[in-house]
This record gives sequence, C-alpha cells and structure tokens, in this order.
Amino acid sequence: MRKLKNSELDRLSVDEFKDSKKTPIIIVLDNIRSLNNIGSVFRTSDAFLIEKIYLCGITATPPHKDIHKTALGSTDTVQWEYVKDTLSLIEKLQSEGVKVCAIEQAEHATMLNTFQPEANTTYVLVFGNEVKGVAQNVVSKSDVVIEIPQYGTKHSLNISVSCGVVVWDVFSKLKKLN
Repeated sequence: MRKLKNSELDRLSVDEFKDSKKTPIIIVLDNIRSLNNIGSVFRTSDAFLIEKIYLCGITATPPHKDIHKTALGSTDTVQWEYVKDTLSLIEKLQSEGVKVCAIEQAEHATMLNTFQPEANTTYVLVFGNEVKGVAQNVVSKSDVVIEIPQYGTKHSLNISVSCGVVVWDVFSKLKKLN
C-alpha cells in the first residue's frame, strides 16, 4: 500500500468549495477560549462541507495567526459569522426551522451513538467553553442535548476532538439518509 501524494487527493479549489452543496450542519462555538481549538474546528468544518460556523461571545475571529496555524486556510473556505449572544442566535436559528443540539453532559441527554438525525433537517451543533461547557441557558433552550459516550476516568474531551467526533458521526448518518 502506498501513501497518496497531495496532488492525488482530488481537493476542491476555494471556489469549488464555496459552490458545492453543503452538509446541513451549522456549528456554533459558545465562548471558546483557545485559538487553536477554533482553527481546528474550521479545518474539520472544511473537511465535511459544513454550512457555516458561528463564533459567539469571547470566541476569537479570523484573521488571527493562532487560528490560522491550525485552520490551514479553511477560514477562507468555510462561511463564518461572529454573533455576540449565543442564546439569541439559537433562538433566531430555531425560528428558521433548524434543530439545535447542544453537545454536553446533561440529564436526559441522548447518547451520540443512539442519536438519529432526520432527513431534510438542518442541525446546529453547539460546542461550549473548555472549562464551563455550553452555557446552561443554551442547553435549556436546545431541542436536544447530545452526549459523547465516554468510558474512562476523565469524561472530558478537548472541544476540537469533540467537534471531530460529533461532526463525523452526524455527517455519516446524514449521508446514509440521502
């Protein structure tokens, strides 16, 4: 087995990416502190053709050298917008008919492995602060809370890892519906 060269990866150009049909997933970053985590979420979003990223509260915005270091140019491909208040944003998105999913450990949470997205539905995935998680008022207003099952001693994943796990899972399940 031979590793593929970058030239063999059939990568989209920036224009092709912007013109392509997007996965019906929107990511909301609720008060993320780490610029590297933000950049990593951009890169994951590029990989799975995510519709848009909303950067909320204290979450930094591009251009920034530390975001750029991990985003590797994906801030130029993935559509993004800064919104100060996460709760107002999710209420607005819900009024537009999307389904808001807080990614959090909470009472009565749906485990990611049992979460089943519906066809023809856009999902908002809200990821929270590295220490405090998703704000309680956002969790309370969400349509569903999704928890990543964890079996070790920490029960804590880095936000960029959580994003990769959840986006891949939801992306895979949505692809099977089409």
